[in-house]
Amino acid sequence: MSEESTVESRVAPPALSCPKCEGLLPSALGEVQCTLCSANVRIDHPVTRKKWKEEKVGCPECGKVLIVGVDKRPAHLKCASCMHHFTLTPHIPKVEITCPGCERQLRMKRKPGARRIDCPACDTAFNVKF
Repeated sequence: MSEESTVESRVAPPALSCPKCEGLLPSALGEVQCTLCSANVRIDHPVTRKKWKEEKVGCPECGKVLIVGVDKRPAHLKCASCMHHFTLTPHIPKVEITCPGCERQLRMKRKPGARRIDCPACDTAFNVKF
């Protein structure tokens, strides 16, 4: 059995803060739970839903360009040309953070919560919270 193919969406919902703790909410629409304080928040963004429906992606098997046609992520899709099944995963934007030790710019995916980072240039360990 082959490994399931995935393609990352290029469209992400806007970054929103939790109304309870001001932490970054997960990058999703619908009912989401804050990673920091566990508050449940309902998020809807019609512009993102429209862009998701109209998004064009290439089939990972044959390369044919497909119009997604669904307003949710992840989305399970099937190419009409080659019948290949694949998943369109949510886009998680990257941000740049500055290492406090050497001031190098580090790129990382912006995910809610706190993480411990080890700078690859100077081995300084520091915490990041979104």
